[in-house]
Amino acid sequence: MSSREQNKAALYEKLMLLRDVTNSTSMNKTSIVVDASKYIEELKQQVETLNQEIGASEASTVENSLPVVTVETLEKGFLINVYLEKNSSGLLVSVLEAFEDLGLEVLDARVSCSDRFQLEAVGGDFLQHIEGHADGIDAQVVKEAVLQAIKNVQDSEQ
Repeated sequence: MSSREQNKAALYEKLMLLRDVTNSTSMNKTSIVVDASKYIEELKQQVETLNQEIGASEASTVENSLPVVTVETLEKGFLINVYLEKNSSGLLVSVLEAFEDLGLEVLDARVSCSDRFQLEAVGGDFLQHIEGHADGIDAQVVKEAVLQAIKNVQDSEQ
């Protein structure tokens, strides 16, 4: 295979990967790139919204502040953000156990457990793919489970 054909094949493979990542249904190169651009703008907007929520929560925190939990429904799962002004021992484990109890598979996560607790996770409902299982769970159920996990850890510390 010539170098030009290899480059063309590699470009096509990367284009198909971009198409998959951005959930584009287009086959046209230009349309895939346009869809990717729109997807990036949506992600930027989500980041801005989350930064504003975190900024607002930080501004209104008191010593024993309440946890901030947001759950956004994605195409195949949820984007879960958890923020607490004070970290507690066992908190991450408790939240991850809550995900497991709900049948959520953690696909990607970022965690900071220093003085404060901050978790951003993408969870997919792996039970949804089992034949005969209902449509899965909704964002409110996920949020309530995470809040309960936090409460359980805080109660055990007292």
